[in-house]
Amino acid sequence: MGQIRLAVYGKGGIGKSTTSCNISAALAKRGKKVLQIGCDPKHDSTFTLTGFLIPTIIDTLQERDFHYEDIWPEDVIYQGYGGVSCVEAGGPPAGAGCGGYVVGETVKLLKELNAFDEYDVILFDVLGDVVCGGFAAPLNYADYCLIVTDNGFDALFAANRIAASVREKARTHPLRLAGLIGNRTSKRDLIDKYISHVPMPVLEVLPLIEDIRVSRVKGKTLFEMAESDPSLKFVCDYYLNIADQILAQPEGVVPQDAQDRELFSLLSDFYLNPQQPKKTQEEELDLMMV
Repeated sequence: MGQIRLAVYGKGGIGKSTTSCNISAALAKRGKKVLQIGCDPKHDSTFTLTGFLIPTIIDTLQERDFHYEDIWPEDVIYQGYGGVSCVEAGGPPAGAGCGGYVVGETVKLLKELNAFDEYDVILFDVLGDVVCGGFAAPLNYADYCLIVTDNGFDALFAANRIAASVREKARTHPLRLAGLIGNRTSKRDLIDKYISHVPMPVLEVLPLIEDIRVSRVKGKTLFEMAESDPSLKFVCDYYLNIADQILAQPEGVVPQDAQDRELFSLLSDFYLNPQQPKKTQEEELDLMMV
């Protein structure tokens, strides 16, 4: 199996980084050497793996006046849970610069350090509320995009914009959408409504489990928490299932995203005119008798 490069996107606050960290840990559990690269100015993508905010590449480069020859792998690559290597790209100053430039500098430095090709899986965890050209840059390096969403309107609207970015990048890159991951949701009816209109795989839908949120606060993956609390092992199975699907190197899809107004109408109508569940034959007979 050759190297697999993943770009994980999703609306802010959806649990994308927590999902990314647990997928990285699951891939490591499957014996793969994994590098996770955080591509968010908050530089907290890898917190769940390391338990602290690691220094960013852009800060390290600035400290060395962008002299790449003065930087060693240990200056920017930190070991997280399960042996997952962690890098934080960082971001430009607020209101200035471009996130895409920072991602490009990160990849450039890792290649200078001969580190980029040492891994079985490279996972980019990317800010994804609005996928501008800069924050779409990781798609240039990815084989697959994964979209994290929940069963809500805003997250699916963001997911559709991300799907549009995948479609656009797939014109010039061998990029495919591996599928959606539903995170911490008690229902999936709106997800199903969306994918009936914009067909794409659903890799997994994780239930509304409070320990997923708690893991983020603790700075621990579910796998590490399960070591002291075996009752959480069933949660780890969700991430292992996602990892297994990725390692199977699925064909993926080039999504045909919906137009904004079309999607707004589709999802709004679902909220305003919810479909009533069909009555069972027994209920229909009771109604006829009445």
